[in-house]
Parts: sequence; C-alpha cells; structure tokens
Amino acid sequence: MDTTTRQVIAFYVGDRSGESAEALWEKIPAAYQERALFYTDQYEVYRSVIPPAQHRAITKHARKTNHVERFNCTLRQRVSRLVRTTLSFSKKLSNHIGAIRYFICDYNLTRSAALPG
Repeated sequence: MDTTTRQVIAFYVGDRSGESAEALWEKIPAAYQERALFYTDQYEVYRSVIPPAQHRAITKHARKTNHVERFNCTLRQRVSRLVRTTLSFSKKLSNHIGAIRYFICDYNLTRSAALPG
C-alpha cells in the first residue's frame, strides 16, 4: 500500500512462505521496487526478499502498518467470500482472487477520486 495515496499497489493470495513473498515482490511495480521503503512485521521471510536498504521490520507499536491492517479489516468486511462461515464462498481459487481484485480496483478508483489535484 502506498503511504501517500493509500492505494493498493500489489497483492498476492497465498500462504506466508518464501515463495509467496517472492511472488508478491514480483508483482510490485519496478518504481516501488527501486525506490520505496517497505515496512513489514518482523516475519523472517521478508528479509530474504526485500533489499535490506529498503526494508524496515517493525513492531505494531511503530504504527507504520496501521493503514494496511485497516484495509485488511475493510476487505474482510466488504468481501463476504473472505469470511469463513459465509454462504458466498468461492469454490475456485480464481473466483476468490477475482473477487479480491475487483474490490481492490474499486477501492483504488475511489481513493484516486478522493485525492486532491
């Protein structure tokens, strides 16, 4: 998530393995990969994927991940497929990912309309 615009710049649906972290890193636009700082929790996998000069492993007390955590809550609240006991779960992973992608596109368009300028 971009800290200035609060738009989602990339996402990947997977487990918290090294392969998933690498797949997420590959989806991040090159401009961010080259210049951005990345604040993550202290999960060890991120250290092997994000260049050390750009990586900040922090605790929740640093309050640098609040917007991402808030977005995760919003995503779970608005995309019913992400709730375990829902009637509208996805039988196919591709449909699940599509629902998430659709929500993120709408979210980003709403965020860009709210930005000044």
